[in-house]
Parts: sequence; structure tokens; C-alpha cells
Amino acid sequence: MQRANLSAASEFVFVGLSDAPEFRLLLSVLSLLLYLATMAGNITLLVAISADPHLHSPMYFLLGNLSLLDLLCPTITVPKMLGALLLEHEEISFSGCLLQHFSLIAVVGTEIFLLTVMAYDRYVAVCHPLRYPSVVSPRLCAQLALGTWAAGLFNSLLHTSLVFTLPFCGHNKIQQYYCDIPPVLALSCSPGRGRELVILLVAGVLGSGACMVTVGSYIRILLEILARKSPGMWHKAFSTCGSHLTVVCLFYGTTICTYVRPSSSYSPHRDRVVSMLYGMLTPLLNPIIYSLRNKEVKCALKRVISQV
Repeated sequence: MQRANLSAASEFVFVGLSDAPEFRLLLSVLSLLLYLATMAGNITLLVAISADPHLHSPMYFLLGNLSLLDLLCPTITVPKMLGALLLEHEEISFSGCLLQHFSLIAVVGTEIFLLTVMAYDRYVAVCHPLRYPSVVSPRLCAQLALGTWAAGLFNSLLHTSLVFTLPFCGHNKIQQYYCDIPPVLALSCSPGRGRELVILLVAGVLGSGACMVTVGSYIRILLEILARKSPGMWHKAFSTCGSHLTVVCLFYGTTICTYVRPSSSYSPHRDRVVSMLYGMLTPLLNPIIYSLRNKEVKCALKRVISQV
């Protein structure tokens, strides 16, 4: 019976961002412009980090990994969305949906762990500046970055196996423009409360653990600033951590609204807007935030642009 249910859902249909045909072209143009701007911003930042010797440090190595994730995140979802809006090709196969879901959750999970590693990097840079070269060595930085990718893939494998082994039957319309956990769970003809609790538990343990390390790093930074009582310490700490802290708040705000809640509170219209913010605007804003707040990045970008 379960095999029959799975075969009945051989493909899914995306509802998309808007059911109104008159808004399809406008949404397509806006989405394409945002996607191209995101690609241009993150690729430029990657080129600047690779080409400028002044940026060959652990901090910018981690920032390069973040830009790579910001390239992958919209690339997983936006091309299919544009195909649905422009070509009205709204179907996606079961295996295609599974692959898209796995890739997206892997990128999200990796970014959570990477932001945690970047918070630790900022903690060492502010609280132990003299020991920074020996503590955050290039070797350790590469190992931590590799660990974030491995943890993200494992987290995605676990979530995907829990979601896509559920029986799907009845209607196959996904109230979203990509295959995500809440809209796919809503299509299952099985209550799946046990699996949903496992998903929330795994996401809660991993996400809250990473969040606690991030918050703990900034609490230690704050305590260090208060202990030193130096007038210039606030400015130094803000210039060192301001960009990362802004990105963390933006990322966790949209991620919590998207994933950290039961499927019974799933609202298609609200979630499409939140997903738009997370999937497209956040990867676009990240390179802008780091470029505006970091003099070294701005100088490197100017040199790259002048050479081009």
C-alpha cells in the first residue's frame, strides 16, 4: 500500500509565488534581476578574496565559503521557479524534488555551522589578538570549513530520508516554488507526527547548539570589552564583528520563521514571502554587508574592478 502511494506521487506541481497570470512576467523579471545581482555580488567577492594577497587569511577564507553557499542557495531554486513562471513548466519529478530538497537543506545546514565557526573566529580575533595566528591557523580553518560541509550534508541526508520516505497520495500541488520541508510534509497522507517530532528535534539540537556557540562567542566578546574599559575597544570590536553579527541576525531571523515550527502552523502565502526573503534577498545582501563594513574588502573590490 505504501509503495502504491509513493508511485501515485511520481511528480509534484509548484503553485509558485502567485496564481495570478498577470503577475507572472513581473515576478519573473524581478526574480531574474535579483538572481543576477546575487550571482554578480558573490562571484565578485570570491574573485576579490582569491586575487588579493591581503585577503588570504582565515577570516576571508571562511567568508569565501559563505559566498559560495550564497551562490548555491538561489541556484538550487530560482532557475526552476523562472521555468515555472515563464514557461509554465510547473511539474517536477519525485526524484527531482528529492534532489532539490537535499541540496537546499545541505546548503542551509552548512551555512548555520559556518556562521558558528565565523563567530568563533571573531571571538579569538577580538579577545586573543596576539594568539590569533597560532589558534586560528590555516590548517585548523580548513578543517573547520570541511567539517561544516560534512555536517551540513549529514543533516540534509537525515532530514531528506525522514521526509521522502513518507507516503504521498491525493493532490500533489506544492504550495511553494521549491521543494522544502513544510510544504512537502503537508502533502503526505500519513500524519507523520513521529517523524515531524524527530525533524524538529534534530533541527532544534543542531540549530540551537550552533546558535548557543554563536551567542556565547559574542557574550565573551562583550565581557572582554567591558573588562578592558578601553574607549577604542568598542569601535574595534564593532568594526571586527559588525558585518558578521548583521549577517547572523538576518540569517537566523528568516530561518527560524521558515523551519522552527510545527507543520500545523504552515501558511502557504506567508511562507512564500519568508522563503523569498531567505532564498533570494539574504544571499544578495550578505556580500553587500561585508563590502560596506570592511575596508579591506572594499579596497580589494576596487582593485579587481579597476583591473577588469
